[in-house]
Amino acid sequence: MRVPNSVVLPVGTHVDCCQEQEIAEKTRDIMARITAMLAERKSNLAHFINNLEGSEEPKFYVDQWERLKEMESCTLTILNLVAVNCTDHHAIRKLEATILKHVRNEELFPEVVRVLPPVYRQVEAAIADIAESEEVADHGMMDLQYLLSKLSQHKNLASLSRELLQDILRYLHRIGLVVWYEEIKHLESTVFLQPTFLITMFKLLVRHQLVQQLESIS
Repeated sequence: MRVPNSVVLPVGTHVDCCQEQEIAEKTRDIMARITAMLAERKSNLAHFINNLEGSEEPKFYVDQWERLKEMESCTLTILNLVAVNCTDHHAIRKLEATILKHVRNEELFPEVVRVLPPVYRQVEAAIADIAESEEVADHGMMDLQYLLSKLSQHKNLASLSRELLQDILRYLHRIGLVVWYEEIKHLESTVFLQPTFLITMFKLLVRHQLVQQLESIS
């Protein structure tokens, strides 16, 4: 909900544990809950913004107001939920086809029709090679300047500048190939070549009933 122009495809798993009628009912319930959640968020943001604008000293809350207005402007497109039986290989293939169909939708993803210079593809391929090499640790974290030096060793990339690499990394970050938090001071010089590592870390650190689990440890 904080990503500008984001698109979300809800996926319901464990279909094999449900009756056919249950699947339809659960699908409607989930979509209704999502719609209600988004409506509540929109209402809350409007409420907070109105409170700041109506305060006695609104100039003291400019930063908060700007952040709220930015969040309010973030559009979120929710696609229809796809119910999947993860034990069925054919169902996984069907889900994959559904995802590709949506990704190729120019209205949802204008970037699909963007014509990129050849160097973008060359850098993307080179980064994929580097990420899979044995010298890169499993976490895939790499210093930006060191990444530039490694890329410069590849054919046709000897003249690659830091500025151009940063432009390419922004694009690769948007499409999810790498993760680069350039807006965070302590992370602006670090590129995550293995985004799945971050997902694994978040799953370990941020999960349901984490506080209760920690409190149960003597």
